[in-house]
Amino acid sequence: MLHEVLQAIEKRDCFVLTSHARPDGDAVGSALACCGILNHLGKRAEVVLYDPIPRIYSHLPFADRVVQASSLNGQYQAAILFECDSVQRTRLQGLDRQFLINIDHHATGKPFGHVNWIEPSACATAEMIFWLANQANVRITPEIATCLYTAILTDTGSFCFVGTNQNTFELAKQLVEYGADPARIAQGVYFSHSASKMRLLGTALSNMHREGRLTWMYVTREQMERVDAVDEDCEGLVNYALAIQGVEVAVFFRELGDGRFRVSLRSKGSIDVSEVAERFGGGGHNCASGLSLDGPLSVAVERVLAQFRIMGETNTGVQKRSQWPR
Repeated sequence: MLHEVLQAIEKRDCFVLTSHARPDGDAVGSALACCGILNHLGKRAEVVLYDPIPRIYSHLPFADRVVQASSLNGQYQAAILFECDSVQRTRLQGLDRQFLINIDHHATGKPFGHVNWIEPSACATAEMIFWLANQANVRITPEIATCLYTAILTDTGSFCFVGTNQNTFELAKQLVEYGADPARIAQGVYFSHSASKMRLLGTALSNMHREGRLTWMYVTREQMERVDAVDEDCEGLVNYALAIQGVEVAVFFRELGDGRFRVSLRSKGSIDVSEVAERFGGGGHNCASGLSLDGPLSVAVERVLAQFRIMGETNTGVQKRSQWPR
């Protein structure tokens, strides 16, 4: 499939690059790096995202060139989508008229494009972009290396998620050799949070509940407004619940402006949380997935927790115990 992607790129000169709404580190890093690679190939490329780049990624090379918009305004010959299971995930209008190149590493990825390159063995979409650069004989500059390293660092949970192996570290090593600065990148990602995010973390932790090996917490819109938090301040909060000893799965519920809930699922590896996400129309990785569903909060929580109770053992239910470690 990489060969088909390269062929599609070779035949065209102008590209729009995008990813899902509320872009994470892999989405941002992969899009920025690929934009740099296309430029080196003599192509015109523009990154367009529905939502702004999160604060912690705003320092990345080329980030200041990203266009935030709700629809495409330029004339393009193809669109490259990263980490999406459909055009709708981008929330951008006008993509349906483009030749679509779909690049994704999620096991739940869908072949919706004219060209589809889905590779679940990759630790991040950024790893696939690294392969693309090598096959296209594009030199990895320090700027491209920085974007790719950031994507891999964040999408592997700082090299903590199951699936991280010697190939992951070999890739990280090569990117450092190409000019990525691990300490500077880590500081930009992990030590650049807003005060409002720290206040929101306190609120989320005060709303934390535990049920056996599963922990869940939430924040409402009213609570977010009280501490002047924005949506991006919610990113990563679920990991604090997962950090508890003996917990295997963490769930975080964030109320959206329309009363629905965005739900983040995290696992230490024993439980495939993407199974639950898919049951509600979401998706992702074994260890990190997401979904959205209607409120109210009590109903949303009960629906998600019920699925985990079916999958394994908690304090309130026992089914399929073998899936839950002892």
